[in-house]
Amino acid sequence: MQAATHPALGPLVEQVLSASARRTPLRVRGGDTKAFHGQTQAGAGDVMDTRALSGVVSYEPTELVVTALAGTPLAELEAQLAERGQCLPFEPPHFGPGATVGGMVAAGLSGPARASVGAVRDYMLGVQVLNGRGELLTYGGQVMKNVAGYDVSRLMAGAWGTLGLIVEVSLKVLPVAPAEATLVFELPQSQAMAQLQRWGGQPLPLNASCWVHDDTASPTKDLLFVRLRGAVAAVESACTRMLKDVPGQRMDNAQAGLDWAACRDQRLPFFTAPAPELALWRLSVAPAAPALDLPWAQLIEWHGGQRWLWAPVNAAERLHTAAAGAGGHATLFRAPASGLPAGFPRRAAASGPLATIENRLREAFDPAGIFNPGRLG
Repeated sequence: MQAATHPALGPLVEQVLSASARRTPLRVRGGDTKAFHGQTQAGAGDVMDTRALSGVVSYEPTELVVTALAGTPLAELEAQLAERGQCLPFEPPHFGPGATVGGMVAAGLSGPARASVGAVRDYMLGVQVLNGRGELLTYGGQVMKNVAGYDVSRLMAGAWGTLGLIVEVSLKVLPVAPAEATLVFELPQSQAMAQLQRWGGQPLPLNASCWVHDDTASPTKDLLFVRLRGAVAAVESACTRMLKDVPGQRMDNAQAGLDWAACRDQRLPFFTAPAPELALWRLSVAPAAPALDLPWAQLIEWHGGQRWLWAPVNAAERLHTAAAGAGGHATLFRAPASGLPAGFPRRAAASGPLATIENRLREAFDPAGIFNPGRLG
């Protein structure tokens, strides 16, 4: 059923109009698996539940396009794609069994393969959004050539629902790779990053990487995991070449699959807080950036482009400076169990032209400021 005729849409429109008239906040919620992210005030306001907007509207396997309502369970969509040998190649994190398609887009988060295949926004073809005036707006379509001018569809990826309620999305999908292999090497961080850069300059089917200091091993080890995906011959040739470059081991695919899924959903031992006063920080930097001079253990993904670490809240300035020096930025991803100071910013505030653009977009889509206030703070 199309979003415009779905019976659940009417009550949602009424809820928006009422909240806009009263200027009271709405907390957009699907599976609520990402409730940990955002400012404390993100928990305020009336809940706007998207789960009634559920179902795959259309799926054209031969065209590699699927359209689904925002409340569709992500696991349900992925299972339907898998039946036809297709997938969402950016491996969106679930963070729980209730994850939805709309939440996937709103969060804009991608899994281990992001550095090789692109992000959520790169697969957005079209979107329907309910804005702060109660209007159902349609952008893009089901083919790439429909996306012209200002690409509003991709703008919704990572906006955390602050611009409006995502109602329906159209996504490009891809076939599952014919072959896959995961190699593991024992390398310190600086050597691992340098080796990834060398491999990145070769015609190898690199798909994902993860470097971590493994405290669960005895003795502890610095391990680099590299996943290859592609044609059978390409994967086998790459394994031979890489294991010749650096001594390592090839993992069992079944076990490796479980480990990559655990990395995607932050269920690896590293993602258990070492102490209640520590927060999980995400540093997005240039992949070629060297090892950062920081005293906290790290888990590094995306061939060096995404770096996770547990550090206290008062390390914010040091982390922002380190990330900026490496060509990126730092974000407080998970608050410490001990809580955050009131109004503590999770990311460096936008400034200059970027801040102006952000403010004008919010005014255009949500003039009363009702959608998820503070979620991007």
